[in-house]
Amino acid sequence: MDAGAWINVIDSTIRLSTPLLFAALAGLYSERSGIFDISLEGKMLIAAFASASAAAVWGSALLGLLVGVLAATGFSLIHGLASITYRGNQIVSGVAINFIAAGLTIILGQAWFAQGGRTPSLSGDSRFGAIELPGAAVIADVPVIGPIYADILSGHAILVYVAFLMVPLTWWVMFRTRFGLRLRAVGENPAAVDTAGISVTWLRYRAVIICGILTGFAGTYLAVAQAAGFTRDMTAGKGYIALAALIFANWKPLPVMLACLLFGFLDAISIRVQGVEIPLIGEISVQFVQALPYILTVILLAGFVGKATPPKAGGVPYVKER
Repeated sequence: MDAGAWINVIDSTIRLSTPLLFAALAGLYSERSGIFDISLEGKMLIAAFASASAAAVWGSALLGLLVGVLAATGFSLIHGLASITYRGNQIVSGVAINFIAAGLTIILGQAWFAQGGRTPSLSGDSRFGAIELPGAAVIADVPVIGPIYADILSGHAILVYVAFLMVPLTWWVMFRTRFGLRLRAVGENPAAVDTAGISVTWLRYRAVIICGILTGFAGTYLAVAQAAGFTRDMTAGKGYIALAALIFANWKPLPVMLACLLFGFLDAISIRVQGVEIPLIGEISVQFVQALPYILTVILLAGFVGKATPPKAGGVPYVKER
């Protein structure tokens, strides 16, 4: 591929990795607190539907974002109620939320819009448009720097910039604030945190709420920025891929971003190699190319789950000692 093609691939990589990054960082907050969250997929899906529905009805992308975040946070609190208050099995609760979200979006979509589970197409103010950074048009023709600034860094929806700014913010919160220290401690040894007079329940609920907010951003980006409305099952396993990226990155913000970019790159490059002839192999199957991100997910989970070090108290309900 020539330089222009590589610029397009990198640009697509950034766009495609954005929902994965939001979801993986969401899982990082939840799982660092000891609450395993396999329901990232379901919360992204319900947020995508809610945000697209609100944007279609009210004609505002910002209102769509607000409704999407509220919907995902509501589902996140349900997971918190089952896992923290009632000490249920966190995996079962997460799977249940995924099933509920998948069915609910189809039923409500058909009942409200009668378009086979889809929402009306979004346009204008009901979508997050691309933002051109200052001076992008001026330096676009400058060799090397121009295309990087004008074609790669500029021209994205605001949620893309928010997603990548969340990486240093998450690192700072986790490793430079009292809240982050306590959050990591409650995921490793909740009894010690409780002994210090800090509420384990409240800390975990705050982590679950942050998880809901970020998955709300992820789902909203899919439906109101990357696409022009909601379609059935539009998350297409992205929540599970984000979970794989989180495990692969060993629950650390910067490696999480790099893992998400890897998945985004694979997705972007797969679009461009469909139908390409390779010597001694022949034409690459479209189905194989589309399956590449999921194949990589399985490989990473199979190869790195045993090497990753999850929070010691992860997945274990805390019972206060008397």
